[in-house]
Amino acid sequence: MKNSVESGKSIAITSYILIVGVLIALSMNADAKNPFATFHIRQSLGLSLTFISLGLVVSNFDDFMLTTSMWVFVSVLWGYGIVSAIRGETKPLPLLGTFFQSAFKSIN
Repeated sequence: MKNSVESGKSIAITSYILIVGVLIALSMNADAKNPFATFHIRQSLGLSLTFISLGLVVSNFDDFMLTTSMWVFVSVLWGYGIVSAIRGETKPLPLLGTFFQSAFKSIN
């Protein structure tokens, strides 16, 4: 497991660079199928889709507090995810991480 974490760490960290990073990480992990990297790819894909979805909803309102709340929420989750990847941990993101793992289980 330790070897798996070390070899997948760069892929996991790359996956948190918004949606582009997810696509790059998916291609990097296509042959190796590292379980640690796959975990973080699922988390970051879910986070990217959440960011886009919330952005589409929040953009319909002209409210500074709502926009700020969305950015703080996504930024905290993003920070949690990337720190978890750097530390070599497979802790799901708070609130949504378990859902992301089950929703994107087809990503291997």
